[in-house]
Amino acid sequence: MNIQIREIIARAVELPGGVGDLVDTSDLYEAGMTSFGSVQLMLALEEAFDVEFPERMLNRRLFSSIATIRAALEELRSESVGG
Repeated sequence: MNIQIREIIARAVELPGGVGDLVDTSDLYEAGMTSFGSVQLMLALEEAFDVEFPERMLNRRLFSSIATIRAALEELRSESVGG
C-alpha cells in the first residue's frame, strides 16, 4: 500500500525533492506540500482507494506522512468491512 500511496503523492502533489527520498514517517508539509496540495492528495486518495475521508479525519496530521495516510486508509477499510 505504501508504494501506491507514494505514487499518488507523486502525481497529486508537487514536492520540490519528490517522494523518492522520503521515509514513511517524513513530514510531507516539511517536504513542501501546501494546504492546496493536501486537498488534491485527499481527492486522489479517495478516488484511488474508493473511500471517503469522514470529517473527523480531515486534519493536517492525517495527511502529514505516508504512515499516517496508510493508517487512516486501513482504518477506513476495516470500518467498511466491519460495518
